[in-house]
Amino acid sequence: MRIIIYPAYFNINYSRKQGRRVPRKLAFEPKLETIARAAKELGYSVEVEPDKKYPKFWYEERGRIIINTDEPKTKVLVKIARKIKGLD
Repeated sequence: MRIIIYPAYFNINYSRKQGRRVPRKLAFEPKLETIARAAKELGYSVEVEPDKKYPKFWYEERGRIIINTDEPKTKVLVKIARKIKGLD
């Protein structure tokens, strides 16, 4: 199963309504490269698409990451957020 992950899912400045999908305590200022690196370190196969746009913010080009996994999306997002919090 393919999971698409946008940096907006981790953005501490966004509300849940704006697209943040992790708890505020796990949120941060996202960078596509940081998210991709954390996902790779967790053992996921990662495909980075830097020219893609998050549909809610179609006017901003921030990219996205595609991960192949059988885990639920929310579990993967929390794992990546925890990994990144450990990197800082």
